[in-house]
Amino acid sequence: MNERVASLLQELEAFGNANDARVTERSQKMLNVTPQTGEFLSILVRLQPAKRVLEIGTSNGYSTLWLADAVSSNDGTVETVERNPEKARLARINFEHADVSRFISLVEADAAEVFAAAADATYDFVFLDSERTEYLSWWPHVLRVLRPGGLVVCDNAISHKHEFEEFTTAVRRTPSCSMCLVPVGKGQLLILKHRRAR
Repeated sequence: MNERVASLLQELEAFGNANDARVTERSQKMLNVTPQTGEFLSILVRLQPAKRVLEIGTSNGYSTLWLADAVSSNDGTVETVERNPEKARLARINFEHADVSRFISLVEADAAEVFAAAADATYDFVFLDSERTEYLSWWPHVLRVLRPGGLVVCDNAISHKHEFEEFTTAVRRTPSCSMCLVPVGKGQLLILKHRRAR
């Protein structure tokens, strides 16, 4: 990781922690992933190696920077989706400051619209860090746009376990996928789409 990105990540971590401790309105909180989660995502993207990454829930771009730094070594791109205009504005500033904008496409839209418009098997890696109550309804679309051998990662799978119950039940019933829970950060649910049907 270059020093410019590393320095900005430290700044954003401090800003996010201070901001979220101060504000009470959920929409104004940054709700960033932990640094450990960022490192974990980066390693997964590099290992795959993923060239087309989709992130649902940009916030101010903290996790996107981890993903963008990782895909830059794979000659890839991150498409990140944020529907809050102020957070999208902050994210664009951060991407420019880190000099990684060329690796990122920020879409201001509802995730359901993005999934509906995406072609089959478009993405190698999907990171869900958004409205967890929507994951169940998104699942058929997530599965469709993910290529065989692709990976889905969901944040907060331990900290908000109760919100994942119906979703994880649906994933377990999907023969083409395997999943596991990893105790990194606030809990990462990993879902692998098999290369061949079982």
